[in-house]
Amino acid sequence: MMSPNNEKPIGVFDSGVGGLTVVRALMERLPNENIVYFGDTARVPYGVKSRNTIEEFTAQIVEFLLQNEVKALVIACNTIAAVAYKRVQQMVGNMPIISVIEAGAQAALATTRNNHIGVIATSTTVNSNAYARAIHAQNPDTRILSQASPILVPLVEEGWLDHEVTRLTVREYLKPILAEDVDTLVLGCTHYPLLKPLIKKEANTLELVDSSITTAEATAQALLDAHLLNTSQQMPDYRFYVSDIPLRFQTIGERFLGRSLEQIEMMRLG
Repeated sequence: MMSPNNEKPIGVFDSGVGGLTVVRALMERLPNENIVYFGDTARVPYGVKSRNTIEEFTAQIVEFLLQNEVKALVIACNTIAAVAYKRVQQMVGNMPIISVIEAGAQAALATTRNNHIGVIATSTTVNSNAYARAIHAQNPDTRILSQASPILVPLVEEGWLDHEVTRLTVREYLKPILAEDVDTLVLGCTHYPLLKPLIKKEANTLELVDSSITTAEATAQALLDAHLLNTSQQMPDYRFYVSDIPLRFQTIGERFLGRSLEQIEMMRLG
């Protein structure tokens, strides 16, 4: 017998549009689940803001998702996961919380053979050391090489997924990683999965860990453990809220989501 809780949506949130790669992976992995997405497009990027500000913005988003009666929360933003995870936990108690960083760390440990993992991410995520902490918590002997790759975000949003400029930028960022005996590379930013084909070409010896796929997998497991999977056969309901609808949002959003973006509503917070 399914309790009404099972039909409640999964709440997914991000500082902008990048988290839509996670939504896309969730739609594929959990096709029965309803999803409410919030992207704080008015205040993106979070990567340059202070910890206090990020925590405050995160609290406002979580509050909004709780009003939408979500049954689980997916932090689809590496910066928020790195800085405000504890704050989210304090707000929601024992509701399942899935973080892109935790999921990526688990997957990287399961993938690496020589215990030497590379991470590319934004500067804030790298400086927070969150991936290293999450990986070392499971296996203290793992060596981690982190590389901040901030320029990749605007290139992805520009749609330059196979552009010479992007190729040269990726090559430059990967140099220190390829110089070491790293065998696994974590794509530690939700924009980066769109560059997978290009990164594969430039680093064909590395196994890539795609944070969006690993997060969808971790979400499926968390819902299963909490007996919260939705087994209803009805068409799932997807709702997208953003705090601003910037120029080209639709174009960029649909590129990330891999399908048309319907039901976008604007919701100002704070």
